[in-house]
Amino acid sequence: MMAMRRHEAGDKEPAARDMRILYGVCGEGMGHAVRSRVFMEDLVRDHEVYVIASGRARDYLAEHFPNVTRILGFTLAYEDNALRRWETVVQNLRGAVTGWPRQIRAYYEIVEAFQPDVAVSDFDAFALLFARRHRLPSITVDNIMMLDRCRHDPDIIRSNSLDFELARQIVHAKAPRAFHHIIPTFFRPPVRKAHTTLVAPVLRPEVLAARPEPGEHILVYQTAAGSESLVAALRKSGLPCRLYGIDRSLQEDRQEGDLLLRPFSETTFLDDLRTARGVIAGGGFTLLSECVYLHKPVLSIPVRGQFEQTLNGRYIEKLGYGACAESASVAAVRGFLERLPEYAEALGDYHQEGNEEALSALRTELTEAAELGPRRRGGRRDGDRRGTRSPDRRSRHDGDNE
Repeated sequence: MMAMRRHEAGDKEPAARDMRILYGVCGEGMGHAVRSRVFMEDLVRDHEVYVIASGRARDYLAEHFPNVTRILGFTLAYEDNALRRWETVVQNLRGAVTGWPRQIRAYYEIVEAFQPDVAVSDFDAFALLFARRHRLPSITVDNIMMLDRCRHDPDIIRSNSLDFELARQIVHAKAPRAFHHIIPTFFRPPVRKAHTTLVAPVLRPEVLAARPEPGEHILVYQTAAGSESLVAALRKSGLPCRLYGIDRSLQEDRQEGDLLLRPFSETTFLDDLRTARGVIAGGGFTLLSECVYLHKPVLSIPVRGQFEQTLNGRYIEKLGYGACAESASVAAVRGFLERLPEYAEALGDYHQEGNEEALSALRTELTEAAELGPRRRGGRRDGDRRGTRSPDRRSRHDGDNE
């Protein structure tokens, strides 16, 4: 087993802050992997990083880094843009039965060979559980913690108070006693808990380098299974649309009237995004963040039953960057198009200076985590209380105590 580290010829010896970092990435959706790639590319310059990831996240990260270990991860079941809770439970139980032996092997491999100093988690439970078991400090770097650690106005929650509270409790239980929470976000509600830092979204370098141009087409991105309603609404709209994710079996472009169905390619997708007139998508945080950065108006149609997506879509609407609709109706699409100039004007006020805010925040928290106790490169960590917070630590933002 080898951990990632970049140490080019001619580089200085690793700095004293060099750490062994266990980095866990959730594999549900691609946003966690895309964001984690950016953090990892920064971390491996000075630290040893051991990556564990589930689902498609593992495959994506393995294209960019060596030795990414696959672990069992939580998955969601969808039907017609809605979360199917019972089916989700069943498929995860089935996955646990087949994936548990691999999980055990990964656990002991980390314990015996790597011996991390700290765990970083992008909504991955394995890394957080490992940190708690071994009394290591853990840092979360995901937008979903927004549900629990910030205050949200009633116009965001609306009639979904039950879904919101359920999602909030799940998120709260995910990372108890974490050392710090870094939350990438394009909206900034008040922070309600200490040990929380809000930062600008983490964007892949290709997005930061992209130059937005005005075009005539609408970019449509749909990954939840069962997108028949959306496709039917688009056919009736008469709009030139470029669709991704609708048919994952596609190997080449397929034209159907005004609809161009395309197989996913990072290069072509980004080109279609930067030249789009507008975007129709779910409520996934990563794509919405890319749209905001590139000043592309968005019609967000969140997956029903997944409140984190609803939260993102409603903030898009509240900020004037686009609209949020419960379903993919012709009326919703037409209403969105009629207000495109208004949305574009609001987006003109959004500015972000690369990824430095987020990268700097993680570096800072890693440095502070390392100061919790003496570092031990070898032997056992019996009695190591690294996971205990110093009583005088404060959040970067004003907030209530946990």
